Amino acid sequence: MPAALPDSAIYGKLMGDAEIGRLFTDAAEVRALLLVEGALARAQGAAGVIPELSGTFIHRAAMEVQIDPAGLAEGVAESAVIVPALVAAFRKVLDAPEHAPYVHWGATSQDIMDTALALRLRQAIAIMEARLARTIGALGTLAETHAETPMAGRSYGQIAVPTGLGAMVADWGRPLLRHAERLEALKPRLLRVQLAGAAGNLSAMDQGPAIRAALAQALGLHDPGGAWHAQRDSVAEFAAWLTGLSASLAKMGHDMVLLTQTGIGELRLASSGGSSTMPQKQNPVLPSVLVALGRHAAALNAGMQGAAIHGQQRDGAAWFTEWLALPQLVIGTGRALAIATELAEGVVPDAAAMRAGLDPDGLGLIGAEALSFALARHMPRPEAQAEVKALCKRALAERRPLPDLAAEAHPEADLAAAFDPARQLGTAPDEARAFARAAREAASAAD
Repeated sequence: MPAALPDSAIYGKLMGDAEIGRLFTDAAEVRALLLVEGALARAQGAAGVIPELSGTFIHRAAMEVQIDPAGLAEGVAESAVIVPALVAAFRKVLDAPEHAPYVHWGATSQDIMDTALALRLRQAIAIMEARLARTIGALGTLAETHAETPMAGRSYGQIAVPTGLGAMVADWGRPLLRHAERLEALKPRLLRVQLAGAAGNLSAMDQGPAIRAALAQALGLHDPGGAWHAQRDSVAEFAAWLTGLSASLAKMGHDMVLLTQTGIGELRLASSGGSSTMPQKQNPVLPSVLVALGRHAAALNAGMQGAAIHGQQRDGAAWFTEWLALPQLVIGTGRALAIATELAEGVVPDAAAMRAGLDPDGLGLIGAEALSFALARHMPRPEAQAEVKALCKRALAERRPLPDLAAEAHPEADLAAAFDPARQLGTAPDEARAFARAAREAASAAD
């Protein structure tokens, strides 16, 4: 088994995300770091902190030079961070001794790396936002279309009472709307520059706060107003957001696994996997991947939350732990969103199977609760419950339908509604349509 499934030539299309994964390659990291170094030099040159000509030259060169990531490996193995080796390589390739000393003026490695990470996370978030919106839209359409499609509601894996397919879809979609809102609030706290120097006080940089503000403006990031080297709450918050979203998508996947299983078959997937030995198998592969990615996200998030505990002004071990977990968490969540979009747009409900699922044994037991409330109009509720429980036992023992037994016991009562699933949906249709409206409103607001 490869060490990292998202990067595997074998497993990458299953567990990886090429579009987001490219943001976490060695080449992408080097490019982002150079962009930050160039923008920093330009801001410092404009402010007179370094010669303006040097700032302009470094900025232009940072966008044009090519540095081989493999050539930085020895330096990283020695110092743990990429920036010293990158700066040395950049200065060498500049071949401009009058400008090279001003590269990385007054900054520390973490300044450049955290800012470069923010640039790449911004791109990843834009991709995820588009996928999330598309998934919500598809679920909204599905919920509205099937607002009044009855199906069995299940509790502990057992048939409980009738509900609507649209309401179940709304249960998948409503958390996604909340995740979208949370992300919008989180972005200003996450997508920030880092420029604070060795111990967070910009002691080696003249006009430090002004340079930080100018750097933020140049890169389209937020100015945090100070150092966040050892304040990782926003990174931890983002990790928790990714994990929560992955969990919500995994819930949808888990439900789809259950609803496509043999004997239920209330949903059909647009694509499924086969077995190496059993020709009849139609495995719910993509829903299962959603569940696996949700569990993996939870494991990675544990590391991310622990990594938020940084000691003093800088903490290498805690920071390195972020490197191990965060890229995998972002890529996994991106893949989960891509799968969720495909499933939401391609799933096919089987209304006939849902009708059959309402009464799989022909005994009408799904109407038991409704029957107890119907009888409670004529007798105390505890007595009604006790009588219906006894009737259910008789239905199972004698294999006679509960509606027939109830009609025999209470010929004077009109109990038909209790056994009509379409009349026992409660608020399910309204909930489905309310979610569909909210999905449309979210799409309109995004436009």
